[in-house]
Amino acid sequence: MKVIIHGGFFSESTTNTEVKLAKQAALKNIVSQAYLFLNKHTALDTAIYATSLLENDPLFNAGTGSQIQSDGKIRLSASVMEGKTGKFAGLINIQNIKNPITLCKTLLATDDRVLSGQEALNFAKSKNIPYYNPETPQRRAEYEAKLLKTKGLGTVGCVALDAQGNIAAATSTGGKGFEVPGRVSDSATVAGNYANAYAGVSCTGVGEDIVSAALASKIVTRVSDGFSLKEASEKSFNELKKIDGFAGIIGISASGQMYHCHSHPYMVWAAHDGESLSWFA
Repeated sequence: MKVIIHGGFFSESTTNTEVKLAKQAALKNIVSQAYLFLNKHTALDTAIYATSLLENDPLFNAGTGSQIQSDGKIRLSASVMEGKTGKFAGLINIQNIKNPITLCKTLLATDDRVLSGQEALNFAKSKNIPYYNPETPQRRAEYEAKLLKTKGLGTVGCVALDAQGNIAAATSTGGKGFEVPGRVSDSATVAGNYANAYAGVSCTGVGEDIVSAALASKIVTRVSDGFSLKEASEKSFNELKKIDGFAGIIGISASGQMYHCHSHPYMVWAAHDGESLSWFA
């Protein structure tokens, strides 16, 4: 049993040492909770559980504390995919809920498994999901003062391998900040979140680059074709360089290999394999 999580890129917030230490502590705590959870639950349930904990922590750009778009509103995107069944479910630009990743699990059991905008919110209301404002004072201050002059590269995610050998990946984001309303993130697509019986991958970075590279699905497909997770990731990132792409990934293969790589030195991540806990430093 293994689990790995990410919290986007460190530079999405600041290079302040205090924030770095806070994110390290948060990731270590969440991955430890996720591993304990994995002992009694499936990879799917664990990926959703860990991602919901990340959504609840305002240090990260997903759920509570998400970036504010150019019209002053927050729109969330998330998806989940289970390797065993091959089913994918996603929400695109949904507003006013706390944990989009948990609603994605509900969507897995429906025929129409990717919803967007108001229709996604209507679905949430039909499931009695309560209203929730994910805005924090810090995000509002940043928006009002127009301090976010660079792209927000924050996303959260989890990939889990359970005791039965099943793999699941889950990803959630609050967007890049100040984007045009209606912009679609990679996080609710198979480019940003993908799993099958051979591997699972969750991405973070510039969504447009990740979609152009079909990054998560490409890496997992290469593992399915016989590449190791490391080889598949490195080959895919070499191709990403050709479009000057900016991304980071976490992944687990069916053989138990965990791997992370990125085109920026400060992607934040943590992993637990039952014997040891590791994290970004």
